[in-house]
This record gives sequence, structure tokens and C-alpha cells, in this order.
Amino acid sequence: MDDFENILINGISFRRGGSKPAPNDGKVKTKAKKKAYITGAHGSGSALQKAKYRTQRANRHKNKG
Repeated sequence: MDDFENILINGISFRRGGSKPAPNDGKVKTKAKKKAYITGAHGSGSALQKAKYRTQRANRHKNKG
């Protein structure tokens, strides 16, 4: 009953425990940021389509002068 009385008196604290998250060391954590995914080189049809749209968007204002 000692734990129960302690909870009644002090309440429950829902704090985040454990150590702090690791610092960002520059590693890529998602597929969407990797070079092969951006260029569509891994073979996914949707990634190839997105890569095509990205190149079209990047080249949109290059021929105007």
C-alpha cells in the first residue's frame, strides 16, 4: 500500500523518460531525400514520374532570358 499512498499524495507524473534524442549527424532518414529515389533510379514507376515532374519544374524558367 506504500506505492498506492505515494500516488495518492504526490500524483502521477507522465514525463518523458530516458536519454535525450541523438543529435542530427547529417544522415538521411527518409527514402524521399536519397539521390536514387529523387532521380527515379530505383525503378519505381511513381518515382520516375515524380522525377520527370521535378526536372520539368527545375527547367521551367531556364530558357527564358
